[in-house]
Amino acid sequence: MFRLIYEFIESFRIAFAQIRANKMRSVLTALGVIIGIVAVTLMGTAINGIDRGFENSLAMLGDDVLYVQKWPWRNVEDWWNYRNRPNIRPEHADALNRVIEQTANSELEVAVPVVGTGTNVRAGPQQISGVFTFGTTYAYARLMSADFKNGRLFNESESAGGRQVAVLGYDVAEALFPGREALDQTIVIKGQPFTVIGVLAKQGSFLGLFSFDSQIIMPLNAYRKYFGVDSRRSNAQLRVKVKDKARMAEAVDELTGSMRRVRGQLPGERDNFSINQQQAFRDQLDPIKKGIAMAGLFITGLSLFVGAIGIMNITFVSVKERTKEIGTRKALGARRRTILLQFLIEAVSICLIGGLVGLSLTFGLALLIKSAMPSLPVVFSFGLVNISMIVAVVTGIISGFAPAWGASRLDPVVALRYE
Repeated sequence: MFRLIYEFIESFRIAFAQIRANKMRSVLTALGVIIGIVAVTLMGTAINGIDRGFENSLAMLGDDVLYVQKWPWRNVEDWWNYRNRPNIRPEHADALNRVIEQTANSELEVAVPVVGTGTNVRAGPQQISGVFTFGTTYAYARLMSADFKNGRLFNESESAGGRQVAVLGYDVAEALFPGREALDQTIVIKGQPFTVIGVLAKQGSFLGLFSFDSQIIMPLNAYRKYFGVDSRRSNAQLRVKVKDKARMAEAVDELTGSMRRVRGQLPGERDNFSINQQQAFRDQLDPIKKGIAMAGLFITGLSLFVGAIGIMNITFVSVKERTKEIGTRKALGARRRTILLQFLIEAVSICLIGGLVGLSLTFGLALLIKSAMPSLPVVFSFGLVNISMIVAVVTGIISGFAPAWGASRLDPVVALRYE
């Protein structure tokens, strides 16, 4: 046992002495491994970043909320079928809540209507356009995942009375009231004054497509007075909170049956509504992740293959250069195992150095990307470090085994006569 440990230590010492003696050759030999490790770690960093950003975005939607809408969250082929569906109406929420109350052991908790559109908002000299403004009821508080920076959501009496009060997203408040608090200030929407009773904390954007910080929430009855909810341009939906997200499939089935009752659909009729959930986005994201993984694995495999051939070639050259040394060591009693370990560890050491250089380059690139685009989630995990080191070691073993085996099998007499 002690002899084996000594052989390992001695093999590492000889390997690093050879690497130091042939620095440029070692660097060029490790180049393929460096490129391969950079490729695999960048691929892993990109996938981890996509997953992190995606999960953060989905958390804003609510992982226990179902969305009843006219259109599904996916591409459709029979476009006219969806186009001709009757609109979702806010009144459907009241009917759906009655059905939920009458259902024993219902998987659903509450249905909340949401109707929204883009509009212009003004506060004194400051004006912004295209702000997503939506009306809902006080029950929306049971769905909210966002925190408040200041203030609160409207209460039941303000909701029922259609009071002209509003809750602003973080970016809206900053744009309309730069350098001062927005709470209790007045904004103008559709020529009507609204009092700011709340400001949401910063949330970010959904997959970079929609900002949750650029929105305004008002009571549904106030929205109805100035925007209306019956036109085809109105973006109406029902958001339904599920009691137990672990039983999401059962909740979807119950909600489908309940909505068919609310819409008065007969057995055999096709659903004239869509129930959307986070899984629809996950299904669309999976092909993107698989594409990145396939491209990264192809580049990684190609780079490591080229690198392994280079390492094998250089190890063969090293064996040839040191044939007399091998003969001398074997004549003095060195075992085949010792010679095998010496050249195998030399190949693995080159790969490990290449792996460490590759990881350093990837880490630097990740920091550069993060500083250039702070909103982009960049996740460099320790799991990637472990995978990279394992890949480097395996590459070294595979590429160095044949030359090392050949060196260990040399006849000492022939080796000593080698010129």
